[in-house]
Amino acid sequence: MRHYEIVFMVHPDQSEQVAGMIERYTGSIKDSGGQIHRLEDWGRRQMAYPINKLHKAHYVLMNIEAEQSVVDELETTFRFNDAVIRNMIMRAKNAVTEPSPMMKAKEERFTKRDDREERSDRSEAPRAEAPAQAEDEAAAE
Repeated sequence: MRHYEIVFMVHPDQSEQVAGMIERYTGSIKDSGGQIHRLEDWGRRQMAYPINKLHKAHYVLMNIEAEQSVVDELETTFRFNDAVIRNMIMRAKNAVTEPSPMMKAKEERFTKRDDREERSDRSEAPRAEAPAQAEDEAAAE
């Protein structure tokens, strides 16, 4: 079996159906004895250039290990599915399991946001206590 990297773009109006499409494609790969090493749903993103007057698409990345016949079947499925705008299937030398640069950047943004929220929570706590302490001191006098 060979390793493949597959990226496909789905029409933005069909974004709700992406989960079902992924399930269908992964099911056909696993049923034929293949493996899925990496599956990333990048979500709706701006395209580099318009395709069929569309500026956004829903991107999905898959790294799989399967027979050539399975990949041919997937390619045919992509071709006849009107929701799939573009697809790219590349043969890889080995299995890729680490997150793609797109997902790494996404994770970094989430961790930075979490850090900012934690810092803002910490900075708000002393501010809230200061007026309460001032009121207590005024009441004590």
